[in-house]
Amino acid sequence: MGAVRNILFIMCDQLRWDYLSCTGHAHLKTPNVDRLARMGVRFDKAFVQSPVCGPSRASFYTGRTVFSHGATWNFVPLPIGEMTIGDYLKPHGVRVAVAGKTHFRSDVDGMARLGLTRETDVGMLVSQGGFEPWERDDGEHPDQLVSPDLAYNAYLRAHGYEGQNPWNEYANAAQGPGGELLSGWSMRNASLPARVREEHSETAYITNRAMDFMRDAGEQPWLMHLSYIKPHWPYLAPAPYHAAYGKQHVQARSAQPAERDDPHPVYEAFMQMDAAQAFARDETRETVVPTYMGLIKQIDDHVGRVLDMLERTGLIDSTMVIFTSDHGDYLGDHWLGEKELFHEASVRVPLIVYDPSSEADATRGSVVDHLVEAIDLVPTFIDAHGLPVPYHRLEGRSLLPFLRGAEPAAWRECVFSELDYAFYRARLSLDLHPNDCRIYMVRDQRWKYIHFRGFRPQLFDLETDPQEYTDLGGRPGFEDVRRRMEAMLFDRLTSRRNRVTVPDDVVEERTDRVREKGVIIGEW
Repeated sequence: MGAVRNILFIMCDQLRWDYLSCTGHAHLKTPNVDRLARMGVRFDKAFVQSPVCGPSRASFYTGRTVFSHGATWNFVPLPIGEMTIGDYLKPHGVRVAVAGKTHFRSDVDGMARLGLTRETDVGMLVSQGGFEPWERDDGEHPDQLVSPDLAYNAYLRAHGYEGQNPWNEYANAAQGPGGELLSGWSMRNASLPARVREEHSETAYITNRAMDFMRDAGEQPWLMHLSYIKPHWPYLAPAPYHAAYGKQHVQARSAQPAERDDPHPVYEAFMQMDAAQAFARDETRETVVPTYMGLIKQIDDHVGRVLDMLERTGLIDSTMVIFTSDHGDYLGDHWLGEKELFHEASVRVPLIVYDPSSEADATRGSVVDHLVEAIDLVPTFIDAHGLPVPYHRLEGRSLLPFLRGAEPAAWRECVFSELDYAFYRARLSLDLHPNDCRIYMVRDQRWKYIHFRGFRPQLFDLETDPQEYTDLGGRPGFEDVRRRMEAMLFDRLTSRRNRVTVPDDVVEERTDRVREKGVIIGEW
C-alpha cells in the first residue's frame, strides 16, 4: 500500500471556502487548519457537485455527479446500485467508518426488492452508504418521536443533561434572563451561549468518537470520515466560542443594490425565501456571523486535538488527512441566506490534503490553482492505496499527481455543479412542474455560466467581476461566450459515466471480436 495506510476524511457542514485564515479571512484565525495546509497541499479552487448537503455528499462518497447518481436532494435516496467509498476500499481490507453526518437516505424500496434488511451486515452497510456507523449523527434532531434514541442524547443524559431530547433542549438551546428556554432555531438567539458545556457539545463529542476509533482500530487499515455537523445551523455555539467574535469582526456584505434590480427570475424567487429575507437585514448578520465564526474556531481547535493525537501515536506517518466542506453559506451575500445557488460563497469549498508519503515532500505548503471537484476524492483515495482506479464508473480524477509534484496531463478546463430546486418554495412562486426545476453550472478559470430550464442563463466574468455582481446572461455582446460555455456544459452532461458494469479495458478487448465467436454480420 505504500506510505498511505489510513485516511482521515474531515468534512465540515456549510463551511465557506473563505472563512479560514489560510484562505484569507481578515479576522477569523484557524491555526490548526493552517497547520494542515502547511503539511500538505491546499486546492484553492475546489467546487462541490451540488450546493446542498445530501446530493453534495452523495457525490463526495460515489465519485459521480448528481446527474449520474440520481440523489438530487436531501431526502432523495441514493439508488442501491451506486457504489460508494466503502465498496471500493473494503474488499482490500480497509475498514470504512463514519463519526458524524452523512445525510444519507437509504433506498428502502431497493433494499426490499433485494430482500435486504438493516439487521444483516450487508443491509446495514447499504443503508448507511457503505460506512460502518461508528457514530452516525446527522445533527438535526428536533423530532420528539425520533431524537430521544440518539446516541448523543444518551451521552448528554449520562452527563446530567436531563430531558426528553437534550440535543434540542441543551446543545441547541440557550437560556433567557428569566430561565426560559430559547431555541437555537431562532437566529435572534445566536449570540447567546448554548446550554451545553463545550466539552459536551456536538463538535467535541464527534471528535472524541472519531479519536476513539483511530486509537482502537488496531492493525487493520482504515478510513475514518470525521464529519462535523457545524457550522451548519442552528447557529448556536457553546461558551466561550459564542463570544469569540463580535460584530466588529463581520466582514462587509458582498452584495450590490443593483443585484435586486430586474434579477433573474429564479434568483429573485430565492431572494424572497425566509433565510434570504432574514439575512438581508444587517441585524441578522451582526448576530449570526460572529457565532458562525466561533463555531469554525471551535472546529479548528478540535482539529488541532486530532492532529496532536496523530503525531503523538505516530499515525501521522501513514495517514492521509483531508479537510473540506460539503458546501458554503451565503450569510447575506448577494442578498441570500443558506446555500443552493452558484455564487462562490455557496458552491466553492476549502480543500486541503496531507499526503504522508515522502514523494509529497516537495509539495508541502503549496497551493494548487487548478479547478478540482468533490468527485476527485474517491479516485484519490483509491489511488493512494495503490489500487487501480475504475474510471469507467468514476467521473472524478485522482489528485495524487498534484500531491506528488507531477501535474496531470490534460487536466479539466471547467467544473460542474447542479441543483434540483423542486422541493423549495421558489418552485411554487414560479409555478413550475418538479421536473423543470433544474439548474446546471459550468465554470472555467474566467467565466461562470448557469443554465436554467425554461429561463435565460446567467453569465459572470470572474476576471473583471470577481464578486459576481453583474449578470451578463441576457446582455448583448456576450453571445459567443454564452455559446462556448453552453457547449462546454453540454460536453460535461454527455460525458458522464453510465456504462458502469463493464470496465474500459474489457470494452477494448471485445471491440470488433464477434467474428471470432462465429457471429458474422453484414457479409455478402
